[in-house]
Amino acid sequence: MMRRWLVNAVVFAVLWLFVRGVPLEATRIAEEGLIGLAVSLPVAFALRRFYAGPPTARTLRVLPYAALYVLTFLKELLVANLAVARVVLSPSMPIEPAVVEVPLRVQSDAAVTTIANSITLTPGTLTMDYDADANALYVHSISAEDAADVLGPIRNWEDYALVIFREDLSPGDPVPGDPATDGGVDDE
Repeated sequence: MMRRWLVNAVVFAVLWLFVRGVPLEATRIAEEGLIGLAVSLPVAFALRRFYAGPPTARTLRVLPYAALYVLTFLKELLVANLAVARVVLSPSMPIEPAVVEVPLRVQSDAAVTTIANSITLTPGTLTMDYDADANALYVHSISAEDAADVLGPIRNWEDYALVIFREDLSPGDPVPGDPATDGGVDDE
């Protein structure tokens, strides 16, 4: 059976190819693949103890949610790119920049960071700050005439992050501190 750290090294090398945006030429793919392996093999070997043992049932249960998170992020990335391109190509288009407070259900540092980075990586939005006391992000958007337009994608990511990061709340739970969802009528 193949060692898990070797599998991780190969996965990291393939991710390297995507990050580098290698042209579909056999020579370039081989060159960049070797560079990716040269970097990922020692890193994966050094971190091999983090991946001891077979995948757990929890890991297998979380994989679909992680895939859905990535797919949802990619969809929002495409939509945001098109929206920003439209604004750039028609400068007379009215924009309404604003800062939106986003109360969160996720609590762990990893989950908050993942969502904050997803927001910042999406064109037209930027995570400006995190208030730990209120457990809320402050997000700047170039077009925030309706806060629900900004909150929608974030709530989708948060639903998946609640499961991925094993948070206390569930995807259907209301957002603490958000009057729009907290204390509202239960739809179930």
